[in-house]
This record gives sequence, C-alpha cells and structure tokens, in this order.
Amino acid sequence: MNWQEVCEHPQLQNLPFKVELNRWGQVVMSPVKVKHSFFQGRIQRVLETFLKTGEVMPECAIATTDGVKVADVVWCSGDRFAQIEAEVAASIAPEICIEVTSAGNTEEEMLGKRQLYLAVGALEVWVCDDQGRVTFYDRSGALTRSGLVPDFPHQIQR
Repeated sequence: MNWQEVCEHPQLQNLPFKVELNRWGQVVMSPVKVKHSFFQGRIQRVLETFLKTGEVMPECAIATTDGVKVADVVWCSGDRFAQIEAEVAASIAPEICIEVTSAGNTEEEMLGKRQLYLAVGALEVWVCDDQGRVTFYDRSGALTRSGLVPDFPHQIQR
C-alpha cells in the first residue's frame, strides 16, 4: 500500500492504533495507551507556549526511506509548513519531530526513527519515555537541551 491508500482505506479509519507503513508498504499498527496520549497532548501544549511562530501538530506523517512514519508531535516553521501542508505525507520532516515511547518500543527502534527523521530534514528529534523524561537529539547525537527550544523541560509533569 502507499500512504494515500492507507489514509483512504475505510477499514483503517478510526482505529485506536497509530498506523505507519514500513519500507515494503505493509501497514504497521501500534496500540496507544492513555498515558501515551497524555504525554503527546502535554508536549504539544508546552511546545506551543515556547514557539509562537510556525505550526505545532500531532500525528504528522513523514515519508522516510523506511516507509511513512508518524511522529507523535512536531514543530514546523512557517516556510517548511508551506512546503508540506498539501502533501499526504511530509516529503521533508518538520524541524522538530517528537516520539513518545511505549513499553514495546526498543532503543534500537527509537534510534532508527531518530535517524530516519534526521535524514529527511529534521533538525532535532526528541524522545519522551513512558515516565515523561525527554531527551533531545540532533545529527551530532544526544544534547543536554534543545538548541531550538532551550527552555523546554526535561520532564513532562502531570
């Protein structure tokens, strides 16, 4: 399948899962728990308090060399958003791509996603673990804090 077909397929609508494609066009679904949704929403709201320009969005589909991946939260500058807003899956990643991990995610999987997002244009990738701890990465590796949003907290609070 391609991403357009996934988006339009009637049986894949309103699923309680995060849906992505792998490099072979196979649909990959991950169940989402309430805690995951909480962190995703909180990150979006906190990010919006720091960034007054561009667009903060949940569930952004990004075309990568390993299929379409869906970042949990992203921030996109106005210029980049103008490039991708009409696309089915972003051909260039938003500047910040954020993944909220689930218990089933491995470190290898998260490393892979970080590399995929950075390879298609992300400037930073953030990872929020299941305890709300946020780590920041760019092409050079782990950062002590975000270079784009230096005051973003390292811990998401309830």
